[in-house]
Amino acid sequence: MPSGIQFTATTLYAAAVVLCLLVAWYAARRLFRFCERNQGADWGGKWLNRLDGLNRFFCRWYHRLEADPVDLPATGPAVVVANHLSGLDPLLMVAACDRPLRFMIARKEYDRWWLRWLFDWIKVIPVERSTSPTTALYAARRALDAGEVVALFPQGRIHLDHEPVRPKRGSVLLATLTGAPIVPLRIDGVSAQGETVAAVFKRSRTRIRAFPPLQCTPETTDAVLARLAANLSPTADGSRG
Repeated sequence: MPSGIQFTATTLYAAAVVLCLLVAWYAARRLFRFCERNQGADWGGKWLNRLDGLNRFFCRWYHRLEADPVDLPATGPAVVVANHLSGLDPLLMVAACDRPLRFMIARKEYDRWWLRWLFDWIKVIPVERSTSPTTALYAARRALDAGEVVALFPQGRIHLDHEPVRPKRGSVLLATLTGAPIVPLRIDGVSAQGETVAAVFKRSRTRIRAFPPLQCTPETTDAVLARLAANLSPTADGSRG
């Protein structure tokens, strides 16, 4: 092949590579700016904030999330609780709240190798249910004492609506020890209920109902647990009461 043609082919190839890189760079910048515009909570880092914006768009567009305003304090601790239908639930809760959430999750979920890097990034608190659950409670209490928002599922694991269950006492214990309000949420409309990964990808029409914060003292724990059970049930009455 003549050298002139060789040179031309090489030049065209190099130009095509450079053009592809420029297009990818431009698309990435547009995506980053889009994520930043949709950001709703400050996670303390540029990449986490972008991920927050991407998750909010994903939940609102793909899962058609409609959410009540969640009455979180502007600063200081709070305990957010919700019913647990699927693996999609944490994404929906993050999309509905205007502050970062520190989730308490089962150790077996935390140990998924392909998600652990993300869990560590957002400071998830793993719970050893069978051996030492108090370790997670101490970690959650430290987070609340530092003014963070801790999120958990007081039903303990995924429970479908035909499996009524009384909330466990972890949330009221944390609230009593720290003075943090408990903010109940009710999740509805998840298509792949009972699933973890599949629920993220199967499109839904989701709804989060938010209820007024509950203050808990040693004398009111039973009453607060009863209120939580009512708020998290499928027959919860209204969106703000």
